[in-house]
Amino acid sequence: MPDVEFTTAAGPAPGYLAVPAGGHGPATIIMQEWWGVDAHIRSVCDRMAGEGFFALAPDLFRGETASEPSEAEQKMMALSMDQAEKDMCGAGEFLTSQPGFEGSGVGAVGFCLGGGLAVWAAATCPTIAAAVSYYYVMPHGKPDFTHISGPVLGHFGTADAFISLEEAQALEAELSDAGVDVSFQYYEGAGHAFFNDTNRLGTYDADSAQLSWERTVSFLRDALV
Repeated sequence: MPDVEFTTAAGPAPGYLAVPAGGHGPATIIMQEWWGVDAHIRSVCDRMAGEGFFALAPDLFRGETASEPSEAEQKMMALSMDQAEKDMCGAGEFLTSQPGFEGSGVGAVGFCLGGGLAVWAAATCPTIAAAVSYYYVMPHGKPDFTHISGPVLGHFGTADAFISLEEAQALEAELSDAGVDVSFQYYEGAGHAFFNDTNRLGTYDADSAQLSWERTVSFLRDALV
């Protein structure tokens, strides 16, 4: 399934939807890195569909992608959280409306900026029942973590140059203190964006990426079905 348009509280929004081969299964939204909904994020949706999930990546940058860090940072900082929240919640509602949707709620999986947004969606969108955050980055403040009702899984590299181990552990403690069922996994020697095999940092770690993927899929199956 190619690009789609779905309804939000602010009107229509674009996204990329991948559908499982059988046409039915649980569902998750996939939240972009600061590069936008690029080929990598689309491939993550496709992989998730291969695992039996509907996967929708709402396109927060409205069709634009960035190739240089300075441009990506500019787009990230200009992001309207009001719009992003409506996009994420609308994406979740769209997935629950699919004829083949199964489960008690929708997952949210995100990377870097998207890792922060996935947690934000869990705190603000009624349909989001579980969240997976890869190397959480959230430059636009934070939601009320006490509003998160579902479990949260985090993936962090111990050699991340953007989020230190101490910062990740502090976030895990903050979520736990807010009453969240949280579990962070730490990957020894892995850097930022270790899951992204196209990343420009040269930090892709195949072993950590595969292990984190297996943990993510298992977590979502347990949490959503």
